[in-house]
Amino acid sequence: MPPKFPILSTPQKKSHFPINSPSSMASSPSSLLGFVICMFCSVMAAFAGNFYEEFDLTWGNDRAKVLDKGHLLTLSLDKASGSGFKSKNEYLFGNIDMQLKLVPGNSAGTVTAYYLSSLGSTHDEIDFEFLGNLSGDPYILHTNVFSQGKGNREQQFYLWFDPTADFHTYSILWNPQNILFSVDGTPIRVFKNLEAKGVPYPKNQPMRIYSSLWNADDWATRGGLIKTDWSQAPFTASYRNYDASNACVLSSSGTSSCSSKSPSAINNNPWMKHELDSTSQARLKWVQKNYMIYNYCTDIKRFPQGLPPECA
Repeated sequence: MPPKFPILSTPQKKSHFPINSPSSMASSPSSLLGFVICMFCSVMAAFAGNFYEEFDLTWGNDRAKVLDKGHLLTLSLDKASGSGFKSKNEYLFGNIDMQLKLVPGNSAGTVTAYYLSSLGSTHDEIDFEFLGNLSGDPYILHTNVFSQGKGNREQQFYLWFDPTADFHTYSILWNPQNILFSVDGTPIRVFKNLEAKGVPYPKNQPMRIYSSLWNADDWATRGGLIKTDWSQAPFTASYRNYDASNACVLSSSGTSSCSSKSPSAINNNPWMKHELDSTSQARLKWVQKNYMIYNYCTDIKRFPQGLPPECA
């Protein structure tokens, strides 16, 4: 899904991958981030789902592959086609994790998308999109939230590690109060339920998990200035340790797996009322101060009639 605003033509901040060293993080609330990541990945592996059982390969023919007895999935892109998959289940709220290793080397022009979405012109959607770049330049992590068909809520980030060197966990926690985007357990963005201010919030439409790897060299890298180098094809992204065990599956009859639990869905699913505590808020501010490169809520030129109400 191409964004509705011009992609940055040049990086606003660091042009190389940030160094995740103790000295560089000493002033941040994430000084124990490495330990947290190790623990987080161990928990992820224990609850990993099976791609054979929980996903359908939807396009790209043999460019999408399930390997290692269902524990690994790869998507590839060549000049003829990209590829993609979607979950068999639909979800209405959930805490969903996926580990990704992105296209290495010169990935300029490519987009790896991982998102939740319903269908139709008034669809809801929660996006992670990874915009490729030239070798040595950082990926841009592009996030967006659509509610009742309206998006234009983009925030973009650099990451504090090389996302092509190893697997990292990208999480969406979606409950009635807020949508929380996290990377390796560190929050990077929160979209709150502000229906009281007239802001539509995704809460009624069940969504599937989708992912795709595709060519978007008309906009993805420096506004389309850098094109895909097809001599580097095929481009491949890898997925593992998918976990939607803490998510509300909607049956074909419309019954939620959470509503069937007693005494109540909220009591049995603490993530349903989860909001950031003070420590997590500090980590969020650290990420947004150091690695956010675009925020629609500060783009006054884009909204000359006034910023959206959720930005107040």
